Amino acid sequence: MAGIPTFATAPGFLGRPTTGPGPSFTVAGIPLDIGVTNRAGARSGPGAIRQASRMLVDGDHPHFWTNVNEMAIADMGEFEIALGDLSKSLALIQEQAVGIPHLLAMGGEHGITLPLLRALRQREGTPLALIHFDAHVDTWDDNFGQVYGHGSVFYHAIREGLVDPRRMIQIGIRSPVQRDVWDWTVGQGVTILSAQDVHAMGVQAVARRIGDVVGRDMPTYLTYDVDCLDPAFAPGTGTPEIGGLATWQTQAIIRQLTDTPFIGMDVVEVLPAHDVSETTALAAATVMWEYLALLGRPNAS
Repeated sequence: MAGIPTFATAPGFLGRPTTGPGPSFTVAGIPLDIGVTNRAGARSGPGAIRQASRMLVDGDHPHFWTNVNEMAIADMGEFEIALGDLSKSLALIQEQAVGIPHLLAMGGEHGITLPLLRALRQREGTPLALIHFDAHVDTWDDNFGQVYGHGSVFYHAIREGLVDPRRMIQIGIRSPVQRDVWDWTVGQGVTILSAQDVHAMGVQAVARRIGDVVGRDMPTYLTYDVDCLDPAFAPGTGTPEIGGLATWQTQAIIRQLTDTPFIGMDVVEVLPAHDVSETTALAAATVMWEYLALLGRPNAS
C-alpha cells in the first residue's frame, strides 16, 4: 500500500490544507475558552483534533463504506475571536459562521455553540431541532455571574428561539444540578436522557428516542461536548464527570441517525493539556468523521 504514512499526514483536519470555505462541508476551529468555569485550555482543542484526525485518513468507513477523504471538505483554519472579550467574540463567531453552508466546528468551549445556532437561525429563518451530547444540561441562566458562560448556552438558545425545546434532546447528563434548573429545562419541553438511562436502555433504544424527539422534518444541529464521555474515555476536558458514556456508545448512536436532516455540528471542550495519548482528541476527531461518513454514505438522500 503506497502513499504518505500516517505520521507524515499534513496538519489540517484529515490532512486538508487550510483554505476558504468548502463547497459541501467546512471544518473550522474556534479557539475560545474565556467563559469556562473550571479547567482552561480548550482554545488548544482545534489543533489537537486536527492532529488526531490523521488516524482517520487511510481507508473507508467500516459501516457505511464512505470514503470520507473523497468528500468535498475544506479546513478553513481558525475563526477570529476578540481576545478577552466574550460578547464581542460571540458576535464575531456568528458573523463568520452565517455564510458557511455546512459547518463542522471544533471548540473551544461549549459557549461557541450559541453564536453558531444564532447564525443558523438567521440563515434558516426557523428554530432548529437539537441533539446535545453532554454531562451537563447547560441551561443555567448564568455561570457565577457570567451571563454567557459555557454552562448557559442552551438557556439562551431556548430563550432566544434558536431551538425548539420540544425537538431538543440531551444525552449523557449526570452532573450535579440545581433542581430549579432541571425543572426549568424539562418544563420547556426538553427531553433528557441521563448517562444511566443510556446504559440501561441500550444504544438502539436511545437512537429511536432521538428520532422520535427531533423528527425528520426540521433542520437539526448536533453538538457534542466530549465530557459526555466518561473520563476513562475523555480525560482531556474541562469539567469531567464520572459514570459517563463510552466512545463506542456515542459512535453507535450517531451511526443510527440516518433519517436526521443535519445542517451542522460542533465538537467542544477538548483540553490537550489534560489529555492522555490523544485519547480525547481522537474521540472528538472520530465523532466528526462519523458525522461526515453518515452524511456522505452511498445512497444517502
